[in-house]
Amino acid sequence: MTRRGVDDAEARRANRRWWDADADAYQAEHGDFLGDLDFVWCPEGVREADARLLGELTGRRVLELGCGAASCARWLATQGARPVAVDLSAGMLRHAALAADRTGVRVPLAQADALALPFADAAFDTACTAFGAVPFVADSAALMREVHRVLRPGGRWVFSVTHPMRWIFLDDPGVGGLTAVHSYFDRSPYVEQDEHGEATYVEQHRTLGDRIGELVAAGFRLTNLVEPEWPAGHEGIWGQWSPLRGRLFPGTAIFVAEKT
Repeated sequence: MTRRGVDDAEARRANRRWWDADADAYQAEHGDFLGDLDFVWCPEGVREADARLLGELTGRRVLELGCGAASCARWLATQGARPVAVDLSAGMLRHAALAADRTGVRVPLAQADALALPFADAAFDTACTAFGAVPFVADSAALMREVHRVLRPGGRWVFSVTHPMRWIFLDDPGVGGLTAVHSYFDRSPYVEQDEHGEATYVEQHRTLGDRIGELVAAGFRLTNLVEPEWPAGHEGIWGQWSPLRGRLFPGTAIFVAEKT
């Protein structure tokens, strides 16, 4: 593990391979929490059914980026939306197809790079992702521009990511994760690499100001920034998310923006 610069090509190769290889383990560990027909924004358990961050759904064309097993897209379909789900990983899309078989709820799936979406300009009313795509691309400003391109004027773009302040701390759900060890302003990505120095997993850090700046520069207007509190009675641990840390500082940031 290290912190170093990674270009888009290396990040794309690493993360496609990682999620293809990890898809089965990820679904085995988190599938019950995420559900087959549910839209969960974050480990804190915020559900779109309650939060309604996407606004009106009936008849809306919705793009889910970095969909994983596409549970969010299937839930959107049950609400009357017309979703399309895309992911870079064929392994994750395989789980999306299996879940469609289990539930009988099918949505269009596409293997696609979030920086080169295979859709026409203004093709969607809404775009969303719960921890998909945004943290994994080196040029997230370009991703914002690409989402802006495929949204109609006034379209809504909502995405959740690890709260930027979490990058100050180690990925430790226990007491070891309560001490600041990194500079908040160090944008070097977190990289896991093999014995040859080739990246096998890459995750990017941006500050809150960076994220807002990217949205504004792409032509969005930020309408809300949600920092979910850790709910009482939620004792689950998901990676670095835990009741101990969650009750002290936010683990997730959800950005809500509209295309101007």
